[in-house]
Amino acid sequence: MPLRNILAKYWGYTTFRPLQEEIINSVMANRDTLALMPTGGGKSICFQVPALAKEGLCLVVTPLIALMKDQVENLNRKGIHAVAVYSGMSYNQIEVAFDNCMFGDVKFLYISPERLETEKFRAVLSRLNIALIAVDEAHCISQWGYDFRPPYLRIADIRGLLPGVPVLALTATATPRVVDDIQDRLSFAEKNVFQQSFGRSNLAYLVEKEENKLGRLLRICHSTPGAGIVYVRNRRRTREVAEYLARSGITADFYHAGVETALRDKRQLAWMQGITRVIVATNAFGMGIDKPNVRFVVHIDLPDSLEAYFQEAGRAGRDLIDSSSYVLYDESDVLALRQNLETSFPPLITVYNVYEALGNYFQLATGSGKDMSFSFDLATFSQTYRFKPVIVFNALKILEKQGYVMLSEEVGSPSLIHIPVKKDALYRFQVENLKYDPFIKLLLRSYTGLFSTYAPISESDLARRTNSTPEQITGMLKALVQSGVLRYIPPRNSPQIVFVTERLEKIHMRISPENYHHRLVEATERVESLIKYVTDEGHCRSRLLLSYFGEKDSSRCGRCDVCLKLNSTEMSNADFQRIKNKIIELLNQHPAPLDEIIPALNDVNEKRILKVFQWLMDNQIIVPAGDFKFMIRP
Repeated sequence: MPLRNILAKYWGYTTFRPLQEEIINSVMANRDTLALMPTGGGKSICFQVPALAKEGLCLVVTPLIALMKDQVENLNRKGIHAVAVYSGMSYNQIEVAFDNCMFGDVKFLYISPERLETEKFRAVLSRLNIALIAVDEAHCISQWGYDFRPPYLRIADIRGLLPGVPVLALTATATPRVVDDIQDRLSFAEKNVFQQSFGRSNLAYLVEKEENKLGRLLRICHSTPGAGIVYVRNRRRTREVAEYLARSGITADFYHAGVETALRDKRQLAWMQGITRVIVATNAFGMGIDKPNVRFVVHIDLPDSLEAYFQEAGRAGRDLIDSSSYVLYDESDVLALRQNLETSFPPLITVYNVYEALGNYFQLATGSGKDMSFSFDLATFSQTYRFKPVIVFNALKILEKQGYVMLSEEVGSPSLIHIPVKKDALYRFQVENLKYDPFIKLLLRSYTGLFSTYAPISESDLARRTNSTPEQITGMLKALVQSGVLRYIPPRNSPQIVFVTERLEKIHMRISPENYHHRLVEATERVESLIKYVTDEGHCRSRLLLSYFGEKDSSRCGRCDVCLKLNSTEMSNADFQRIKNKIIELLNQHPAPLDEIIPALNDVNEKRILKVFQWLMDNQIIVPAGDFKFMIRP
């Protein structure tokens, strides 16, 4: 089927967005391809369309379990069979998913990078007809990326088992160094990059130094019609800010990874549908969310990097209508960001001690525990072993990078059931066990696909329909499990720790330089770049961002806070910078009155000098020094 027919049939579009068709044609020519497209640019279509045009299966590697589930559900709703395999699934769930890939009509297998080197996956790989490998969030493969994940390195290993299969790597944020590293680490046959400009002409980047952030946030909400996202650093603050907005007449709610899945989905849907106007969230919110009419994004806490900020800010104005992204900060935020960097890298001995305590907490013998999953309460664990919770969390992230454990913060996942026997065997069981017959028939009527995959169920809904209690339903399900005709996974109501490898003795552990010292250096550089961005009051915000991502010859946007101030001076950025630098150079020598400064700049129009001088005063770069003199602010 022609590519545009596939696009029309499944997505309802008659034309591709800019660069999509070129990327797809490169994939169809079996060329390794790297696609850099901004958030909301339609990256998923770039691998989904060619995968449907090719014979065989598309292997999609992505670290985002929530996004993985969302894309699988969306594809299945379109009548395209897709499955997902990720850490935390039971052995039986994984077995069913792989069986469907080998013997069913599955077109997409979504897999987390941690699963790539498992014995089960390697055994199945040779029996799969894989036509394309798609690597989402490809910056994760680069040690210079802001979210480097060592399991991503396994992708290059499996390429040797799949000769001739092309790779499509996709990311929304990558510096030039990361772009090169991605292609090297994925063993591209040749360099092949398609890149859209990161410029967003409809998006104004506005940075404001503000002590009363909540008051300013409220004014933004009142003065800007439409939906908004407010990003904060911690979970407690999401609730506080949402409640403040609600008390002030703004329909708002909060969202973070600790909110159970069903409630998160409900809140996200209410915001998507416009019932809730503003969502206050941690960085857990946003991946894969395509709401076109977000008019403003506000960061009232500083993000960790320009990469993270760019992705989050880019969720505004995807419909190409004018929108705004605000950063509200004060000096304490800069200090807090640097302090947070320190706590993000606890001493290695502390990391090892946290790992040892985990093994003791779950009573795992050395050499056991591989692929086992445990409910995990961070507060209880921290209190038991007298660690600070923030230190435990960051130690777990380092252990996760090294591939020892995985922390899944998702809670509230539904119960799942699967019927592992053939239909005739189940029928014989029903005939021989009449007391279970009505209940099994109810399950078959209520849920589809039970013989081929795990299906989510609701014990309370089944209880209502059978005039019983959820506890009685759970008992019935467990009895069927004992009889061998059902597999049942109860709901998980707490975060999970997965031991990716068997438990090691502390003396045999090793955190590599790539996962600690090198990452610390890179993280420090990213934090300083972010601080430089928000404190720079003389350069266009858009140009600063684009330059960071390798676009060195962009023009002033004319919309950011810096450009708006420059526009009022009616001169070019180059002229403004030249005059500003001359004034600062003069005042760095000694305080001086205005009637001394103007003659010193004898090659510059006096009106322009006065405008730049006023701008420097307004931004408190220069201040009065007495006796009609001015000086650089200390």
